[in-house]
Amino acid sequence: MLRIYDTLSGRKETFEPPAGRPVHMFVCGPTVYDYCHLGHARTYVAFDVIARYLRFKGYPLFFLMNITDIDERVVQKAKQTGTDFTEISRTYEKYFLEDLRSLGVNSVDAFARASDHIPEIIAQIRGLIKKRFAYDTTTGVYFNVKKSPRYGLLSRTRGEISLRPLELCSSKRRPEDFSLWRKTDEDPKWDSPWGFGRPGWHIEDTAIAMKFFGSQYDIHGGASELVFPHHEAEIVQAEAFTGKRPYVEYWLHTGLLNIGGRKMSKSRGNMICNRDILKSYDFRVLRFYLTSHHYRHKINFGEARLKEAGDELRSQVEVIDRFRELSASARSRTQPRLVRELEGLKILFMKAMDDDFDTPTALRVIQRMINRLRSYAKRHREIDRLTQARSLAVIQELADIFGIL
Repeated sequence: MLRIYDTLSGRKETFEPPAGRPVHMFVCGPTVYDYCHLGHARTYVAFDVIARYLRFKGYPLFFLMNITDIDERVVQKAKQTGTDFTEISRTYEKYFLEDLRSLGVNSVDAFARASDHIPEIIAQIRGLIKKRFAYDTTTGVYFNVKKSPRYGLLSRTRGEISLRPLELCSSKRRPEDFSLWRKTDEDPKWDSPWGFGRPGWHIEDTAIAMKFFGSQYDIHGGASELVFPHHEAEIVQAEAFTGKRPYVEYWLHTGLLNIGGRKMSKSRGNMICNRDILKSYDFRVLRFYLTSHHYRHKINFGEARLKEAGDELRSQVEVIDRFRELSASARSRTQPRLVRELEGLKILFMKAMDDDFDTPTALRVIQRMINRLRSYAKRHREIDRLTQARSLAVIQELADIFGIL
């Protein structure tokens, strides 16, 4: 029985898959104005493993990821470089997709750009205004937070105000109200019932998710720094628009990845891009290192520990190679026992993963399997061909969930 920690309820909940359709999972993608860094890798590898495990369990899954190509950071990058806005966003979108392939992240079914969903965004804003959850001002359209008592439940920070500089505007009724549409005559801009402008960040994801999944769906994932205000805003605007709750059944969030105990940032000079680290380390080593931490826990990244992970993974591969090279000719009464032991460990692996995707414990189970192969290879030179194949298949099946062997 799979249990998932839901950020909204604050506890592990039994996963109840929908009847008659695939599991719908939406994960927040990047803002495409720069190269992706290790923090991105941490989140995308985590949800790649989660998606693989759900499919391993037999759940049909549709995994959707958005691409934020409308954002003030993209606009600023275009201005700074004297480059067209679309060229910036498409260039870094291409780099992002290259990074995912380099990381072995291959479980996403569809990517959706915000810029391709302007009609859906406008329709939702119009609906929120009609229902009086939003209001029009001289600078934009804003969501009236006071109208939504559920705002703040996800982060349990109802009284906290956390706004980006572009949200600081004197035309709003209250500081915590967030933008749905920002009026501007600068490109990029789109026409709307409220004049030319660009959508707010939060409404982009809601419009995309509803386009693919409808008014309610199963899993929404992202990094922990998105809980407030981004995911808070998604909940209240979606539920206000549709009148249905919950908008999402399970909210999953990955812990931060810090460098030297501090959050990565360009100003601190501790930003590590994925493509730079992958020049020195095989992607399987990085996946092994990242998944050796529980997805909800913080990671204090250190290259020394990454090297240790590489040594450990190489040792496992060497054991598997030695076991594979055993002469497959003899028959032994002890060999079926080996398969039974591995199948028993597989049950422990699934028990760990069913407990909110406990990848560190699951990896230790794989290590126990490999230790069993090591012990066998030391004591035998020959093995029954079928036993050899079945033993390797059990381990490979589980390792494929992690993408490490």
